[in-house]
Amino acid sequence: MLTTQEQLKYSRQIMMKKIGESGQLALRNAKVLILGVGGLGNPASLYLAAAGVGTLYIADGDTIEPSNLPRQILFSENNVEENKAECAAEKLSEQYPDTIIEAIDDMLDEELCDYYLPMVDVVLDCSDNIQTRYMINQACIQHKTPLIVGAATGFDGQQLTIDPRDEHSACYQCLFPASEKAPANNCQTIGIIGPILAMIAGMQALQTIKLLTNNKVQVNQLNMLDGLSNQWQQFSMKKQANCPVCGSR
Repeated sequence: MLTTQEQLKYSRQIMMKKIGESGQLALRNAKVLILGVGGLGNPASLYLAAAGVGTLYIADGDTIEPSNLPRQILFSENNVEENKAECAAEKLSEQYPDTIIEAIDDMLDEELCDYYLPMVDVVLDCSDNIQTRYMINQACIQHKTPLIVGAATGFDGQQLTIDPRDEHSACYQCLFPASEKAPANNCQTIGIIGPILAMIAGMQALQTIKLLTNNKVQVNQLNMLDGLSNQWQQFSMKKQANCPVCGSR
């Protein structure tokens, strides 16, 4: 059961019929892995900790640079050259003591995926490296762990939910086959504006909360944001029978 303090703290969520006390308990018992603590991982981790997710594993081997500060809102100038995961974990733990935060101060690889994925309920891909995206996609398919993908460059953003527990769910490689030229643009090559990242990260956090509270989450749907026109578009996708990652499931 929730404590009296938890009932007061999360009252605005608990009063929602789609969440209720059972949903809040599910959030408290949940474990979520966030891959990448940059422009997406910063707001996503804040929203999930604030919502009462019980355990967050946050992974990033990079250090904080001055150019990160306009969009990576957990960090300040005093944190430059610190490891992103460790710094974020310290600040999140201070602000949200109800949530257990574990920092993974290294780039996630296949070995670490095999260690952490069996522990967690959901993975958020907040990375900005295409090879990392392929790696975590394959690992989540292998471990049947739901994956919430986010990406953003310039004024544009994308969000995709992959649920390997659903035999009809397409994966990231269905959308971007590795054999073809993969999208290589990132914020280092064409720039980025912070609020776009916040909107995509908010969508990732929302999808995560819905999954954890047994609310319906649409798979096989690519959500695309055009920040200049303030328009969202949804594109349907299908699981590819010849996909080398998920096609044989």
